[in-house]
Amino acid sequence: MTAGRWSIAWLMLPRQRPYRELHWLSLMEGVDVMAVGSPRPPEHVSYQDRLYRQLTRRFTEAASLAWIRDLDSIPRTDWVASLELCSLVTAQAGRMARRRGIRQAVLVWGNDPDNPLYGLPPYRQAVKRARRADLFLCLIHAAKDHCVALGIPEERCAVVHPGIDTELFHPPDRPQADPVVAFVSPLVPNKGLDRVVEAFDLVRRRLPEARLVVAGRGPLEGLVHRAAVRHPGAVTLLGVLDRPGVAEALRAAAVFTTAPRPTRVWSEQFGLAYVEAMACGLPVVTTITGTNHEAVPDPNVRVPDGREALA
Repeated sequence: MTAGRWSIAWLMLPRQRPYRELHWLSLMEGVDVMAVGSPRPPEHVSYQDRLYRQLTRRFTEAASLAWIRDLDSIPRTDWVASLELCSLVTAQAGRMARRRGIRQAVLVWGNDPDNPLYGLPPYRQAVKRARRADLFLCLIHAAKDHCVALGIPEERCAVVHPGIDTELFHPPDRPQADPVVAFVSPLVPNKGLDRVVEAFDLVRRRLPEARLVVAGRGPLEGLVHRAAVRHPGAVTLLGVLDRPGVAEALRAAAVFTTAPRPTRVWSEQFGLAYVEAMACGLPVVTTITGTNHEAVPDPNVRVPDGREALA
């Protein structure tokens, strides 16, 4: 690490999503960031390749039953940071911070102190260790409330909403005049693609020229293909796009929509896709769920989870 600068070791979760938490850390001035885990992330940071011990691939992100191998051999830093209170990687970060006498930060999206995961032994132990961290960087206000409800002192919690690259996500020179709806999200049940397709069926009855553009991949791709058969030429599946591709798809649309719904262990927290869409000049129509009101202010529209309301 460079003399006179702060250094942070970022302990990656398995299959960590790019251009999110690590990306934001990498943009801080006067800080050297080292990513630890696998695979190598796309962000411009130094990297320590480490494999995971993973008991099952059934669970993802912070719920992954996985931890980083050979962590004691990484270079010393001033801080160690990780994502979410309940992740086993955060428990590792806590142990590293105590052994090395360095500071620990936990980045937090979690918005539900009653999450059932917190009652299960491995996650309960991780939360117990995480409470000793020096800083809880809450990415939404609801995350701070959630931390305080779990007994974390308020003075160790700071709220910083995530930002968007407005050089990439910006409005088009001329707004889309045609009624094109964009859905950009994983094609999974909790993101509500089924509800969006149902609503689009209703929209087409009143607005036959309406079109639906779907970007993403997941188990509900078949819904899109069947909708394309019902509405020839009006439904397009773009697949997985890179970040410039997402920005182009948003600028080619007139409105952005998703319809997330909660699961037993998750509810919508913020929704970066909403902010990316708004940065491209799009109004947002979505469901009332979780704490997405922090990302979707008026005059955007949040409606009950129903096809008629969404349509």
